[in-house]
Amino acid sequence: MKGAGHRLVAVVAMAATISLGGCITLEAPDEPIVIELNINITQEVIYRLADDAEQTIEDNSSIF
Repeated sequence: MKGAGHRLVAVVAMAATISLGGCITLEAPDEPIVIELNINITQEVIYRLADDAEQTIEDNSSIF
């Protein structure tokens, strides 16, 4: 009996799937799809000089 019940459920599921197959359609839109992106990128650069590097720059200011 179990085999017959599973078979019946499978047949009903297949019949439902086939009958609903024509109800779903996909169509391309008439107008192009517009996606608006408002992106704000802010970059902040922070640098620190070591004391010895700062002294080297001051001693050789003509190079820099």
